[in-house]
Amino acid sequence: MTSGITFDRLPELAAQFNLCFRSGHIYLEGQRMVLLHTGALGALRRELVDTLGLDRTRGVLTRMGYASGKRDAEMARQLLPHASDEDLMNLGPQLHSLEGIAHVIPIRFDIDVAGGRYSGDFLWEDSFEAAVHLETFGPYHEGVCWMQMGYATGYTTAIMGKSVIFREFDCRGKGDAKCRIIGKPVEDWGDEITEELQYFEPENVAEQLVALQDQVEHLRYSIDEETTLGDMVGVSPAFRETGEIIRKAAESAVTVLLLGETGVGKEMFARGLHQLSPRADSAFVAVNCAAMPEELIESELFGVEKGAFTGAQQSRPGRFERADGGTLFLDEVGELSQGAQAKLLRVLQEGEFERVGDTRTRHVDVRLVTATNMDMEQAVREGRFRADLYYRLNIYPVIIPPLRDRREDIPLLVDRFLAKYNARHGKRIQGVSDRAITALQAYEWPGNIRELENMIERGVIIADNNRQIEVKDLFPRMNLSSRYTGDPQPAAGEPAGGEIAGPVASLDELADLVLDRQASLDELEPRLIRHAVRRASGNLSQAARSLGMTRPQLAYRMKKYDIPGEA
Repeated sequence: MTSGITFDRLPELAAQFNLCFRSGHIYLEGQRMVLLHTGALGALRRELVDTLGLDRTRGVLTRMGYASGKRDAEMARQLLPHASDEDLMNLGPQLHSLEGIAHVIPIRFDIDVAGGRYSGDFLWEDSFEAAVHLETFGPYHEGVCWMQMGYATGYTTAIMGKSVIFREFDCRGKGDAKCRIIGKPVEDWGDEITEELQYFEPENVAEQLVALQDQVEHLRYSIDEETTLGDMVGVSPAFRETGEIIRKAAESAVTVLLLGETGVGKEMFARGLHQLSPRADSAFVAVNCAAMPEELIESELFGVEKGAFTGAQQSRPGRFERADGGTLFLDEVGELSQGAQAKLLRVLQEGEFERVGDTRTRHVDVRLVTATNMDMEQAVREGRFRADLYYRLNIYPVIIPPLRDRREDIPLLVDRFLAKYNARHGKRIQGVSDRAITALQAYEWPGNIRELENMIERGVIIADNNRQIEVKDLFPRMNLSSRYTGDPQPAAGEPAGGEIAGPVASLDELADLVLDRQASLDELEPRLIRHAVRRASGNLSQAARSLGMTRPQLAYRMKKYDIPGEA
């Protein structure tokens, strides 16, 4: 069908712009946009030309425009899921105008997606790219609207489902009154576009660099998983403060107790402390005390002599001996048996121990770092943990902040995990969408960094190559309203937090109600906890699940707000 472009939907499209002044966000139909001075784009163009030369710069800008056009085409299909071919094609030039690129005047175009037929002839008035090039470099001998050509090609190719190439025949950048472009399927151009086609393909050098980077990342994560504090990422005040405390501890031989919720990365901080210490060239040995059967903890830590018990077929050293000269990290130290606690205290006091089934005393030089998410003072009061050992371990306590206190670090952590799991699973995922990042930063993270890492790995596996990870890939049980604000919403029929119900229609309305009553968070949180405990008839595990947290996290908050109950 031969058609003319109308701009009837331009006001409707303009209404899709969402300017969030306080947060500094601009969205167009859920996609984050930015406003840039054309002078800044001119400076970028000059930098690219000076660094890469005109020909390579043309390729970079063409591919950049192509990606933008392709993304706008995907947005057009979301906006008009039942639109005709003509309506979809109409939307591209309207988006071009709305985004400040150029005013599009159709000469003619003919489109039939089902029949694979396309032909288009357009004028661009007041092309921003031609103006930028003229101001920066002066007139050129051929068309210079490279980014716009890429956009038209990307948009039309995505709509048609086949390659449609546009060429610029007139351009203000070479002295013409207006810019004129013609587009048709690649096969209809024949050999005329051999030169143009190369600008849509990444250069071989770039591909080799990407392949080399993939190999480096694969080696980095598959050969050596150990992480130093310098490798850990974070810009938040909580991360920087904790890092500084760890660095000060590393300079001495003091016993360190790492405290924090499950999944905050206590072992990573312990490894970082070891790498910053004078013992960095010696062994770092990690033990999860909660993962070992109680009857084997002592033999694992201190070693065993042949015949000490059934199954001890040979003598073997324990973790203390393996860590001699280095650092021993005991995670979940609160789970140690009374016998193991007594031996550990002796090692800390005297630097000596005996293997299970042996009478010979052995001496070791070990830097001890321990960690727990348990309330150790309560364990001491209840007699589950020796008070004298606790005081020896608690010389230098360090509280590792939960991820909800490190929201600024989430994009950096996402990039790190994305690189790791792209390498591990052989994928080429092109990042995480703006919406998904916003959703990740709005989430409360009961599982902390471990939960984030698992979520990104799942997203890498689910998402297709050369695409971004979207919210649905990260939160499979959530749905999103068309007026998405960044907060993951529960799926239909699934109460938020597992237990919340009542006359309030949505969490937004509940938030409005709380704000209208001028209730503070410090008033709201203890009240919510009391309701959850009451609903669960005092069953704290059930109450914790209904609040989306672990029992230790609930116990911590009950103690904080002096809420009675067996925490």
